[in-house]
Amino acid sequence: MSELPEEPSHRRLHHVAPDGLTRETAQSAGMLRRAAISGATVGSKRQWMGQTRMSPATVSANHHHGDSETAIYVVSGRPSFVFLDVEGDEPREVRIDARPGDFVFVPPFVPHREENPDPEEEAVVVIARSSQEAIVVNLDSLSWDR
Repeated sequence: MSELPEEPSHRRLHHVAPDGLTRETAQSAGMLRRAAISGATVGSKRQWMGQTRMSPATVSANHHHGDSETAIYVVSGRPSFVFLDVEGDEPREVRIDARPGDFVFVPPFVPHREENPDPEEEAVVVIARSSQEAIVVNLDSLSWDR
């Protein structure tokens, strides 16, 4: 038999419906992040999960997510994920063009940006992070020399 957790919020399941998502999370220009699972919403201690929406023809700010690992699932649209490949002789921008059903993994501290090149369709993704809150550090460029 399991031991009863000390924290009351960890003694039950939590349901977060779409209208329960909150905008009170870190933001980057060109995106709207909404938290579903976090320390603030359900008492999560080790993970954050939410939804990000990108309007048509939008480019986010360059950013990274600190020491969090980030997993992304594409729900709709065709978002692109851009990062600077620093392996090899010269750094070069790499673009991952995703579509619904695709997953993307962003390691800790990797500078990147999201783009929605479609002129008409919004892109929607679900994001899960290995920290209880959404860490977003906005940057001037994709360079690792922040």
